[in-house]
Amino acid sequence: MMAVSHIVGSGSYLPERVVTNDELARMVDTSDSWIIERTGIRRRHIAAEGELTSDLAYRAALKALEDAEIEAADIDLIVLATATPDNTFPATAARVQAMLGMNKGAAFDLQAVCSGFVYALAVADNFIRMGQARTALVIGAETFSRILDWTDRSTCVLFGDGAGAVVLKAGETRSLNAAGRERGILSTHLHSDGKLYDLLHTDGGPSRSQTVGLVRMQGREVFRHAVVNLAAVVHEALTANGLTADDIDWLVPHQANKRIIDGTAKKLGLSPKQVVTTIAEHANTSAASLPLALDTAVRDGRIQPGHLILLEAMGGGMTWGASLVRW
Repeated sequence: MMAVSHIVGSGSYLPERVVTNDELARMVDTSDSWIIERTGIRRRHIAAEGELTSDLAYRAALKALEDAEIEAADIDLIVLATATPDNTFPATAARVQAMLGMNKGAAFDLQAVCSGFVYALAVADNFIRMGQARTALVIGAETFSRILDWTDRSTCVLFGDGAGAVVLKAGETRSLNAAGRERGILSTHLHSDGKLYDLLHTDGGPSRSQTVGLVRMQGREVFRHAVVNLAAVVHEALTANGLTADDIDWLVPHQANKRIIDGTAKKLGLSPKQVVTTIAEHANTSAASLPLALDTAVRDGRIQPGHLILLEAMGGGMTWGASLVRW
């Protein structure tokens, strides 16, 4: 019998430095009103000099472990989603493993850009379902500020740095809550379309040019695909579990653009009050945005036991996915 993954703890971390829209307006041809109108972003956090993706991931992981009341020694798997690793290799997850003092199991990175956390959650969930892990730490962490072209107002205003993490623990198959509903991660659905590779990418890399590369994006096309694909994968997840949008308590979306978030919620017929939105304060933190938003809603009391949570994201590749979780 396969086990079921339960999320038993969450945590997040944001760098201390905050950059406002007004500060960006002194660097590029933009304004606070222009950014807010088009994206919903008001500020973002930027990693300090010498502060690495592993540092952000480690701090978020510590908070998730504390919330779960689990010691690092109990973790037997770390899956870290990031598009901005400390080094080309080894994996940033391995550095976090050492920082935590975890001395068993496995740790590796996963790269699906903004969809990375959903992908990482699916991988860790499958490890648990197949009995290859009992307790897993899933992290999304990014220092996207390091790959931005700060002269390109179409991209540099969109992103920030941060990290979020959850702890998964194996539970009994068909574990039910007090209402008789199955708990844990119900299902995860992943997609990609490599033909759309160039819509959101960096213009360099170790194999291509020996440079890191900077973010380039065709914003209109990304927006068009995002609303359609996210709505489709959300319906796929609901159908797979015999549920409808009316069953959703909270939509926790990737925080890419307020218009995309609003468009997806409208297609699902969800009230804005059911949508966890942190983009105004965090901007787009790529793979970190979902766990950051999730942890925010857990800690402020919005997400409660028994709630049905829908996670969804879309990123470069193009990649997209959704996960249904009964809290």
